[in-house]
Amino acid sequence: MIPTLLFTVVLLLVAVLLLGVRIFFTRGGRFPNTHIHSNPEMRKRGITCANDPNFFK
Repeated sequence: MIPTLLFTVVLLLVAVLLLGVRIFFTRGGRFPNTHIHSNPEMRKRGITCANDPNFFK
C-alpha cells in the first residue's frame, strides 16, 4: 500500500508542477483571467456575467 500511496503523491506533485510551469517559472507569471468580461469576443456579442451589476438593469 505504501508504494501505491507514494506513487500517487509523486504523480500529483508532477501534475501540479507541469500545470503551473508558466506561472512558477516565468517572471511576472500569473493565472490567466477567465472571466467573461475579460473576453473581447464575448463583449462583442453582448454576453455578460450574471454577477455584473448591469446584468439586472
